[in-house]
Amino acid sequence: MKFRQSFLSLCLSVAVAALSVAVPDAAEAAGAKKARPAAGRVLKKAAAAKVGAVEKSRVSRTSLRRKVAVGAGAVAVAAVARPSYGEVFGLRDTPDALDLKSSVALVMDQDTSEVLFAKNSQAVLPIASLTKMMTGLVVVEARQPLHEVLEVTEDDIDTERNSSSRLAVGTQLSREEMLHLALMSSENRAAHALGRHYPGGLTAFVAAMNRKASQLGMNDTRYVDPTGLSSRNQSSASDLARLVKAAYQQPLLREFSTSTELAVSVGKRTLQYHNTNRLVQSPSWDIGLQKTGYIIEAGRCLVMQAQLAGRKLIMVFLDSTGKYSRLGDAERVRQWVESEAPRARALSGGVMQTSVRQ
Repeated sequence: MKFRQSFLSLCLSVAVAALSVAVPDAAEAAGAKKARPAAGRVLKKAAAAKVGAVEKSRVSRTSLRRKVAVGAGAVAVAAVARPSYGEVFGLRDTPDALDLKSSVALVMDQDTSEVLFAKNSQAVLPIASLTKMMTGLVVVEARQPLHEVLEVTEDDIDTERNSSSRLAVGTQLSREEMLHLALMSSENRAAHALGRHYPGGLTAFVAAMNRKASQLGMNDTRYVDPTGLSSRNQSSASDLARLVKAAYQQPLLREFSTSTELAVSVGKRTLQYHNTNRLVQSPSWDIGLQKTGYIIEAGRCLVMQAQLAGRKLIMVFLDSTGKYSRLGDAERVRQWVESEAPRARALSGGVMQTSVRQ
């Protein structure tokens, strides 16, 4: 009994110690691996010191291993449980009539620029891989040869979050294939390689991204890399709507971002990629352009252009709370537009005003 109490006290103290240490910026799902070894070593060392006591108290080693595993898992989960910027700023507490799970949302008519729905649309937040929409726009407007073969190098490895990639160093694909993978499957090494092969290199490419944002009137937007892995890539829903409107004018971006799958040949292997947005496969949707994004600081993000109720609409969702909640929010908007939009008035302050039939 004394051992059990002391062991539980040990686990509790380790968990508290782990929570008191700031988790590095790279603590996304893959990047969080950096924080785990330290907690694991503490538990392992403490558990080893208790082996003698375990034998004396006749507690089975199997039971000990189970307890250590559970304790380590709890510490690891606690260590990566960081809030997004939207949560820190209190944006998730903003109510709205559609009960969206996204902290930020905007629905705008593409042709008239009429705002049908707005929720914290001026808030500036990290945008994760929504960044790649600007990456694609800059690549297309540069008019570099799409058939030119680009090679993935060590420079394209993610050192920000240690995220994985199926494109190994040495992989050679055409610029067209790289662009396709970046937009459809959010392939980070493909996006980085596109920027690195821009005239003047990566620095010139990021400068071109920011220059294009300025030209589009995206005054709240800043880019620091072509992938979106950095939380310093930031924008607002209003700015992103401008980007979607501009990107929609490029047929290649529409095609690549909405295709459902792509097979690429890598040496003797064929890699099959799929779209990160399952709504492109839904018969209920007519999507003309889309991009998803996620890092912890940004939450789940989504931008789309879709035709609903006879109108071309641009939708932006930032800092959604769950894995599928951004798609659920898009569905809520679709249902609202198709049923209530003819009687709806524009929103302000995240509060929708509609005339409801009694």
